[in-house]
Amino acid sequence: MKLAFIVDPLDEFKLEKDSTYAIMREAAAQGHALHALQQEDLAWHKQSVTGHAARLHLTGKTPGWYRLDPPTDTPLEQFDAVLMRKDPPFDMEYVYSTYLLEMAEHRGARVFNRPQAIRDYNEKMAIARFAEFTAPTLVTRRTELLHGFLQEHSDIILKPLDGMGGSSVFRVRRDDPNLNVIIETLTSDGARTIMAQRYIPEISAGDKRVLVIGGEPVPYCLARIPKAGETRGNLAAGGTGIARELTARDRLIAETLGPRLTAAGLLLVGLDVIGDYLTEVNVTSPTCFQEITQQTGFNVSAMLLNKLEKLI
Repeated sequence: MKLAFIVDPLDEFKLEKDSTYAIMREAAAQGHALHALQQEDLAWHKQSVTGHAARLHLTGKTPGWYRLDPPTDTPLEQFDAVLMRKDPPFDMEYVYSTYLLEMAEHRGARVFNRPQAIRDYNEKMAIARFAEFTAPTLVTRRTELLHGFLQEHSDIILKPLDGMGGSSVFRVRRDDPNLNVIIETLTSDGARTIMAQRYIPEISAGDKRVLVIGGEPVPYCLARIPKAGETRGNLAAGGTGIARELTARDRLIAETLGPRLTAAGLLLVGLDVIGDYLTEVNVTSPTCFQEITQQTGFNVSAMLLNKLEKLI
């Protein structure tokens, strides 16, 4: 396959844990042709969406893990698949990229995940589509509703709708003296909508990343255990990742959501599950491939490429 990866700058990759690098490495080992570009390399001109893409060669060395051929402007439909692997934040530039990629689809490009689905499935808000699996949740910018939610549940989590890696996530309890300033900061004094969720004590056992590929769950999750004194399990916040087999509840959630996610055009999704509750649906650039593969021997990247080949 001729694969185009839309990525963050290659020099910023952390090879020991980067899932996009794991996919690239497996694809190269299978003999597929890799091409790399960034968001700014997309353009629409003369009714065609092109990518200023460079052939990517993996050297197997560190440093200097890659080599690029001179880039060329290539219509995206000339690739067998375009993989959108740009990390959040999901800002307006990300939205503009999905518009360009959707226009490329109309010309025959095969883009994964589908651009419209990336827009439709906000990684925090998407849990509302699957409310039967969620803990009590409130989405609002109104201070009085947030106060009422805290009074009802005593112990809650507040977080922005556009955050990543556990950034700006707060745990607050009744009579927390910092409650008002936290709400003011997160909502920008009532100008931004945020999410409140009842605190789930099972976070101590890990915030589980359950990967769903082509509608099928990977048989192992990565439980991200918070460090001492933390309520966030995110690896970016210092959590420790431990691979585990899916529980019956994990599998039920993944297998229930799988067909709906696939129908929406989401080839790869990272579900976040704490205890028995779905807390996020990650669709932009799901991670944890390397940790699961290294700890269990299950080749997540190979599963993804196998599913991808069947689709094209």
